[in-house]
Amino acid sequence: MTTPSPYPHLFSPLDLGFTTLRNRILMGSMHTGLEDRARDFPKLAAYFAERAAGGVGLIVTGGFAPNMMGWLAPFGGKLSWPWEARKHRQVTAAVHGHGAKICLQLLHAGRYAYHPLQVAPSRIKSPINPFTPRALTGFGVERTISAYVNAARLARDGGYDGVEVMGSEGYLINQFLSARTNRRTDAWGGDLRKRMRFATEIVRRVREACGPDFIIVYRLSMLELVPEGSSWDEIVAQAKAIEAAGATVLNTGIGWHEARVPTIATSVPRAAFAGVTAKLRPEVKLPLVATNRINMPDVAERILAGGGADLVSMARPLLADPAWANKARAGRADRINTCIACNQACLDHVFSQKNASCLVNPRACVETELVYAPTTAPRRIAVVGAGPAGLACATVAAERGHRVTLFDAADEIGGQFNLAKRIPGKEEFHETLRYFRHRIEDTGVDLRLSMPVDAAALAGFDAVVVATGIRPRTVDFPGADHPKVVSYLDVLGGRVRTGPRVAIVGAGGIGFDVAEFLVHQPLVDASVMEVAPKADAAEPASPSPDSLSLDPARWMAEWGVDPTFSSPGGLRRPEPEPPAREVWLLQRSPGKPGAKLGKTTGWIHRATLKAKQVAMLGGVSYLGVDDTGFRIRVDGQEQTLPVDQVVVCAGQEPRRDLFDALQAAGIAAHLIGGADIAAELDAKRAIDQGSRLAAAL
Repeated sequence: MTTPSPYPHLFSPLDLGFTTLRNRILMGSMHTGLEDRARDFPKLAAYFAERAAGGVGLIVTGGFAPNMMGWLAPFGGKLSWPWEARKHRQVTAAVHGHGAKICLQLLHAGRYAYHPLQVAPSRIKSPINPFTPRALTGFGVERTISAYVNAARLARDGGYDGVEVMGSEGYLINQFLSARTNRRTDAWGGDLRKRMRFATEIVRRVREACGPDFIIVYRLSMLELVPEGSSWDEIVAQAKAIEAAGATVLNTGIGWHEARVPTIATSVPRAAFAGVTAKLRPEVKLPLVATNRINMPDVAERILAGGGADLVSMARPLLADPAWANKARAGRADRINTCIACNQACLDHVFSQKNASCLVNPRACVETELVYAPTTAPRRIAVVGAGPAGLACATVAAERGHRVTLFDAADEIGGQFNLAKRIPGKEEFHETLRYFRHRIEDTGVDLRLSMPVDAAALAGFDAVVVATGIRPRTVDFPGADHPKVVSYLDVLGGRVRTGPRVAIVGAGGIGFDVAEFLVHQPLVDASVMEVAPKADAAEPASPSPDSLSLDPARWMAEWGVDPTFSSPGGLRRPEPEPPAREVWLLQRSPGKPGAKLGKTTGWIHRATLKAKQVAMLGGVSYLGVDDTGFRIRVDGQEQTLPVDQVVVCAGQEPRRDLFDALQAAGIAAHLIGGADIAAELDAKRAIDQGSRLAAAL
């Protein structure tokens, strides 16, 4: 007898009439950068092949433009000539060899294109782009439709099972559909029927050109999250028109890139937008795809079992763990390397013109380069420090066959991740630590916690890796030793409960995290600073039930999302909850605090703190702390902030005491993570560095 699947709906086949998908998992489109150069297609084939071998049912590629005007950036991915189609066959063959199906996404950037050739339905500049588009003529519209049809035909020649027509997220087709961006008065603009014509003609003509046995996924903007966005009646009308035009599957698009509501960041509740897909389900007969922040099998199964969708789309979760589907099918969801939705190595890379990767999986998109091959010469390896760098190094080395002992003076693994997981909206870091706990067990790492080690204790190992992390940098202003002045380690570690008024020194990533923590953490006693003994530093061990990211209704109210998805654009007036404390976030350098935060998430952190009335000040001189408060100078004016605490987040220094002792003893050692570079705490670099070292040992 076979063991029943713990996720029966997720792993049931889906009959599309002319072909069958082996399960309900769609790997959603995500641009990696590998699409843009022919020389990278072998890497792209390996990347998709690993996900197909991992059990996914249907893959959708990153976006390919149907012509040069549609490029996202100059010389980006494009499919308009026969010789371009031929190079795709290595990609489609690699996927088909593992039993999955694959569609090529057709994406015309429209006014989001980052080049001067951009076109749009009307000459209206995007607020996130320096270029102003040229309005397509009537002839230009017809040529663009023909370009879509030609690209779809070439995709079929390249071995693809179908195409996804990108009609959402504010790209060209969406620009035609929306009255916000389509001010035309000809046959392609005006009332909804005319605005829809561009989209429906593309789908209809692609179906005619490619035949009845070709998958056409249409990505429909079901929730635009911008002012003057489509009404629900307009979205339903669009869905029905696309269905009638010949689409096979309707995928869900959430938000435009210019929307001021986060849609895929870690602070967004899991499956927060699945309800909009469920709302459309009674209106059409086509299979529907739910998307956004679906990262674990129980979430996906719940959506499917509840009848909210027919498939679930995941992009970054399959970047994080290519074997996601196989692990879920085998009932080993606890072994999934969960996407934490940090965006640091995927979207931030892409928007910086770099290839995508993944913070928790540095092999993503470099599968042919970073290979964890079994070792032919097993060695005894000591890794000191069980933070992100040490965990990655120890488990990869053990996976390869080395005998690894992992030491840490703390009583739990995780290092700085144990602080990060306490930040509201970063609860996903718990998942990474759960994953590494199982990795330690499965790879046979000998874990020794609560065990500080010295150079003498490491003398017998064949190799020593020092991943001892960082220590906070001290500050030098007058009164730095005043009882009001505390470290972020004390605050996030639970040793200090601050009063109602707090100043934060340092507005980097840690400063923003501490501010977020303080404006959400309830006050125990509004008049007293509470100091807990060191033994309580690791509490709490689970996500706070008060976090907005765990409560979709509260999160939607905070950001101004209509929970019924009925209003135009799905927006309503934001109703942020009042802050738990009055907070000042200060930095010495002039300019706007938070300017160096992540490219795709920094605006979210700044908007969150602004909504919580945090005073963010740059160009601050620190004059001193005394019983009256914190004296500062800003723009030549002195003032005293009447604070109960000053939390220092002024950077870090590497902890290299052990490394220096090893060198003095003549013992060679490798240095990784914060112990190597501590200028900014960077888990992406730490995990990548630890993994690459382990692959080379």
